[in-house]
Amino acid sequence: MDIVNIIILALLVNNVVLAQFLGICPFLGVSQKTSTSIGMGAAVVFVMTLANLVTYLIYYFILTPIHIEFMLTITFILVIASLVQIVEIILKKVSPALYQALGIYLPLITTNCAVLGTAILAVTKNYNLIQSLVYAMSTALGFTLALILMAGIREQLELTGVPKAMKGFPIALVTAGLLSLAFMGFAGLVK
Repeated sequence: MDIVNIIILALLVNNVVLAQFLGICPFLGVSQKTSTSIGMGAAVVFVMTLANLVTYLIYYFILTPIHIEFMLTITFILVIASLVQIVEIILKKVSPALYQALGIYLPLITTNCAVLGTAILAVTKNYNLIQSLVYAMSTALGFTLALILMAGIREQLELTGVPKAMKGFPIALVTAGLLSLAFMGFAGLVK
């Protein structure tokens, strides 16, 4: 599969949030402000890309040669948790405001199934190292795109007359469903 197809598939057609429904917790939790969404998206792009690089190397140069591929999930979770801790320490030093704005959602990247799912999917699809990195970065950018779109819509909804019973989480779920339907329009774009 060529690189352009991998990018289009990961970014739009098989969007990790809106088509595969992975990473819903941070998607709904952090998408209240666009500025917070951009910061969260940048953190996910960094963690997901670096996690795919490290997990690829560990899988093909450690787990496979000694025939312990069954340790894939536990190994990948440890790698992702370590990378999130590094991002958390860097953000706390470099941008305390963003660190405070992300709050509990930054550690949630550790349990973000989108990060783990992307690492496992890259291995199961037998991508080479370059394809794996492109796939991870495109998937993370797709996650960020969905997050920013949702945040922009939610900010606009705050300015409109949403019925009281629909305010907050109910209108967020309806909006997420409509966004998911809109992204289904990309199906068939690339085969």
